[in-house]
Amino acid sequence: MLTKIRMLRFTKMNGAGNDFVLLDNRAGDLALTREQIARVCDRHRGVGADGVLLLERPTNGADFRMRYYNADGGEAEMCGNGARCFARFADRAAGPLQKLSFETPAGVIGATLNGGLVTLQMSEPQDMRLGLEVPLERKKLVAGYVDSGVPHVVVPVAKIGDVDVRSLGSALRHHPMFEPRGANANFSEQRGPRGIAIRTYERGVEDETLACGTGVVASALIFAANENVAGPIDVLVRGGDTLQVDFTRRGDQFSNVTLTGPADFVFDGTIEL
Repeated sequence: MLTKIRMLRFTKMNGAGNDFVLLDNRAGDLALTREQIARVCDRHRGVGADGVLLLERPTNGADFRMRYYNADGGEAEMCGNGARCFARFADRAAGPLQKLSFETPAGVIGATLNGGLVTLQMSEPQDMRLGLEVPLERKKLVAGYVDSGVPHVVVPVAKIGDVDVRSLGSALRHHPMFEPRGANANFSEQRGPRGIAIRTYERGVEDETLACGTGVVASALIFAANENVAGPIDVLVRGGDTLQVDFTRRGDQFSNVTLTGPADFVFDGTIEL
């Protein structure tokens, strides 16, 4: 059990500014508590991260299993930016690997590595809803919703720089329309015929982050459906990176969804727990 381990080896990585602590748990001897995960992610008393990723042995025929925990210690179904980091981490730990697959609660994800870039073959999007009217205390927002591995609500706006992401994002994240799981909240501004810029409020982090991979996918799909355009869609995130989402589309049905973007190693270290 982890309570008997004093020093924990980790790798710090980031995907488009979304940062993670990665741990190799192929031996299966780590049992992180919610409190320990939150401590590792604490930016003042820990390593500092938006979440923790565990590399584990698969159970269903994939090459690996990925487990992802938000900064509050709660386990989430999927994380797109984290999955790209996970793929490069697995390549370093068990490679070399040009292609790999890994199981997640959102389904099996495929990854192709090309230097510092990773292309993910995402799980099929589910439950897309367009033109939702979301009543808030002082306004009503028109939004789209899709589960792109985790649930996301997407609000098109004229200028994302004018949006109070923390306040509106929190209200959407906890809105009764999206119970019981809640939803990540994205604000999307069109930047050209096949481009958008987004800002994202992430559940579990409970704040705006520099990027969210599944939010990038959700925002691109909602944009493509609303504007009736084909892929690929370029998505500029708050951290300054541009990620690309491609897909096959028939009407409002999307399949073969891919996400391409960076995944960078930051440093290796140990932390006492």
